[in-house]
Amino acid sequence: MKIGELASKAKCSAETIRYYEKEGLLPAAERSPSNYRSYGDGHLERLRFIRNCRALDMAHDEIRALLALMDAPDAGCGAVNDLVDEHIGHVDRRIRELTDLKQQLSALRQQCPSERALDTCGILRGLASMDAGALGKRHTHLG
Repeated sequence: MKIGELASKAKCSAETIRYYEKEGLLPAAERSPSNYRSYGDGHLERLRFIRNCRALDMAHDEIRALLALMDAPDAGCGAVNDLVDEHIGHVDRRIRELTDLKQQLSALRQQCPSERALDTCGILRGLASMDAGALGKRHTHLG
């Protein structure tokens, strides 16, 4: 199948497919004599797997690791469990960060409980005067 058909079946764009090929997540397609990419069902299955991992907010390195494990079916799934457990840890950290962010935004919102002139807006004053460094660095495993 050509790239457009693969994109349609996988519900993504041709650019996404090219990107995953470039990143080494999706194997390069064979080329037809007229130099069109030619994909098989294996590409579609792998692309769906990649997209499902991305829907779970997995980083490319995590997906690469899972793909490598899938390509070695004789190994046990302990490494898969470890990777998913580590990803759950990433999600837990992100939830804590987002909870902190919500508290900071709520505190900022309380500085201007009603509409007033912009020059007396507590939110704008708070944003202008706060020390963003004191808010703490936010992390994501995605980079």
